[in-house]
Amino acid sequence: MGLFNRFRPNARSLDDSTAHSTDPDTPVAMGAVTHETKGVESGLSKNGLQASVADPEEALPAEDAQRGIQAVEATTLVWSKKSLIAVFICMWLVYLLNAFQSSTIGNFAPYVTSAWESHSLLTVISVIASSMTAAVFIPLAKALDVWGRAEGYLTMVAFAELGLILMAVSKNLATYCAANVFYSVGFTGLIYSIDVVTADATNLKNRALAYAFTSSPYMISAFAGSYASDQMLYNIGWGWGYATYAFIMPVVCAPLYILLKLNLRKAKKQGLLMRTPSGRKLKQSIWHYIIEFDVLGIFLFAAGLIIFLLPFNIASIAPNGWATGYIIAMIIVGFILLVAFALNELYLAPVPFLAFSSLTDRTLVGACLLDFTYQISYYCWNSYFTSFLQVVNYLTVAEAGYVNNTFSVVSGFLLFLVGYGIRRTGYFKWLLWIAVPLYIFAQGLMIYFRTPTGYVGYIVMTQIFISIGGSVFIICCQVAVLAAVDHQFVAAALAMLNVTGTVGDSIGYTISGVIWTNVFEKALIKYLPESAQSSVEDIYNDIDVQLSYAKGTPERIAIQKAYGYAQTRMLAAGTAIMTLAFIWVFMMRNLNVAKLKQTKGNVF
Repeated sequence: MGLFNRFRPNARSLDDSTAHSTDPDTPVAMGAVTHETKGVESGLSKNGLQASVADPEEALPAEDAQRGIQAVEATTLVWSKKSLIAVFICMWLVYLLNAFQSSTIGNFAPYVTSAWESHSLLTVISVIASSMTAAVFIPLAKALDVWGRAEGYLTMVAFAELGLILMAVSKNLATYCAANVFYSVGFTGLIYSIDVVTADATNLKNRALAYAFTSSPYMISAFAGSYASDQMLYNIGWGWGYATYAFIMPVVCAPLYILLKLNLRKAKKQGLLMRTPSGRKLKQSIWHYIIEFDVLGIFLFAAGLIIFLLPFNIASIAPNGWATGYIIAMIIVGFILLVAFALNELYLAPVPFLAFSSLTDRTLVGACLLDFTYQISYYCWNSYFTSFLQVVNYLTVAEAGYVNNTFSVVSGFLLFLVGYGIRRTGYFKWLLWIAVPLYIFAQGLMIYFRTPTGYVGYIVMTQIFISIGGSVFIICCQVAVLAAVDHQFVAAALAMLNVTGTVGDSIGYTISGVIWTNVFEKALIKYLPESAQSSVEDIYNDIDVQLSYAKGTPERIAIQKAYGYAQTRMLAAGTAIMTLAFIWVFMMRNLNVAKLKQTKGNVF
């Protein structure tokens, strides 16, 4: 426990507030063995939980934790093994929904944007959504800690549902782009919330296996989802495809929320939590939450990231290219906003959005930087991958989805092996030393095999190798950041990991967009025959136009060459960036998670 203790006394350790001083209606854990505590202990014994009567602290939520953390510790102390199993089943079902919607809806995007002749703006939309999503993690972590796990989870369900509905009724690109932000924030935040609950319900030794279990639905959806997207596109259309998930989502997500609330009520009845009124009026509460959630920091970070990254994706369509006034202005303003965000967090924010003073643990920093680098590397080339497979390799939407989802199938199985390896040895760092060189090697191979004349089987082979490396990164980064903090900072640590990873997404999309906009169209002009030069803009902006040219025609061959030219450069950029991963792995300590205790109660 010595590792965790240094995070406790620091008022700005990943989280800057305490339960008793800032939170409204704070539940106070019973701090002494009173008659209520004795009743709780006997109840715990009856339910077969892990808390010991001989150690009253283990039978009570942490006194110095925030409201949401006290609530979840009280919940794990009172729920039965059947409830624990039910919670894992519910989380698995939500992951299944997310797996299906991502493998289905992910294949809609090229056709949705092409419907408004905006296929080239795929990365622009992704940059905006990823940047907004990155800005949400820290306030969501605060919501999970202050309001509670169930409440934060329900909020994300509402965001995702709104995004799906807006996507279903979109009639123009602007509406779709706004809907995509709600959708991305909602589903990403939803999975993040479940990852936090998974950490609450497991000990560190078994946590990797628990994450492997909740992530396993991706093995099912990889092929079934791709087939479903193919059928939806050609039978009911993408609008009804989004609507289908909008109908399904509340049904799948409701049981987990209900289970968490029922067990929390059980904890309250057994006397584990007491509420003390905050005494604030409405205006005071509003101001309290503005400060608590660092609204200024959220605005500066989200606006700065979007304004800074967007010009790199739209410069090619600006009137004077990079010399256009608003392109230069956006880069400067975005950079200034990001600097202002950093200064605000260091010197002004009472409750910092990112508590820089706490980011001294090299394991946490190394894991975050590894995920950051991995996400940049992956999204440098993945944005146009399914389009490439359809245009260059003549695959259908479903077949392109199958290849693209090779990662989901292979990693879904390998995550269990990674989790077992960590459980068996107690260590995770040794796996990273294997994964990093393998991933770089596999991505380098794709540079060679991704050519217009390449055999698709080789691409699948490289995807399998990439899946092995990616599986290790996914689990080990999560375990590393969680092993570096105490339970009360679990949500904040995972938020840090997700923030850096999502910013990595945005940068990866940006690099991809820059290469695409500056290389693909020029390559089309170079390779297309004279008779097709007048159609360059249509070909550039619409995948349906690209696919309309028959196999073997000069136009189709020229388009394939342009794809190969652009994709090779995307892959080269991603591979070069990934070499930084060696430094980040070296930074991380070789922690033994089997010897670290973090959670209380009946956990896996």
